[in-house]
Amino acid sequence: MALVPTGKLVAEAAAAGVGVAAFNVITLEHAEAITAGAAAAGRPVILQISENAVKFHGGRVGPLAAAARAVAELAAVDVALHLDHVESVALLHQAPEHGFSSVMFDASTLPYADNVAATKAAADFCHEHGLWLESELGTVGGKDGAPPLGAHAKGARTDPAEAAAYVAETGVDALAVAVGSSHAMTTRDAALDHDLIAALKAAVGVPLVLHGSSGVGDAELRRAVTGGLVKINIGTALNIAFTGAVRETLTADPKLVDPRKYLNPARHSMSDTVRHFLTLL
Repeated sequence: MALVPTGKLVAEAAAAGVGVAAFNVITLEHAEAITAGAAAAGRPVILQISENAVKFHGGRVGPLAAAARAVAELAAVDVALHLDHVESVALLHQAPEHGFSSVMFDASTLPYADNVAATKAAADFCHEHGLWLESELGTVGGKDGAPPLGAHAKGARTDPAEAAAYVAETGVDALAVAVGSSHAMTTRDAALDHDLIAALKAAVGVPLVLHGSSGVGDAELRRAVTGGLVKINIGTALNIAFTGAVRETLTADPKLVDPRKYLNPARHSMSDTVRHFLTLL
């Protein structure tokens, strides 16, 4: 189909009452698997590259972004390109030149006033350059190896009134909220606060985003989307599929050295995972 803006896919999903999934890209195989899974499901998809992935590739966003963009342009479904969890202003400012249509700017670890100021500046830059901006309020645990937050820990739940004020003050186009999920979960037993999701949807006039969705079970995810979450971020589930397939292949043949022999089943496993989530949402 086409490389399309993230904002278009999110707006269409919100209008239809469904979710649109954003999958993390770390390697070329991730991008290929995501678009193949999306084609199999017949659903649009968002390819997102995080600041951590950029660091993994030597701090250079260009090569991976170019590869993801090329894969997206050849996909059989609509695909958007998103720059995720950006804390570096320098990286934010590279987004337009590398074909991203959207950015998630993450100032969530800062005190509220500083978060507002930094995010408003990011929103001003993005809107001047035709980019859609997502931000985060509250703390979705599990980033960079940090443990999940307890339900009553500071920042573990996004306050609806504060979220409404934050969106008005910053001008962001979407808001990632803390409602019970956590990054980097390898089990799918996170319990979401569905009453809070409903309250946030009623209070906030922009699409809501769920981070840490890999740790949320199918029934919980479906209920969350029905309740008002729109953009659903998924990363760890792909890495579980990738690593599991590689481990199984190499265990079966310890003498194997050709990476194509284990990357191919890894890519297929990720594609099946993508198809599952897109069909679910």
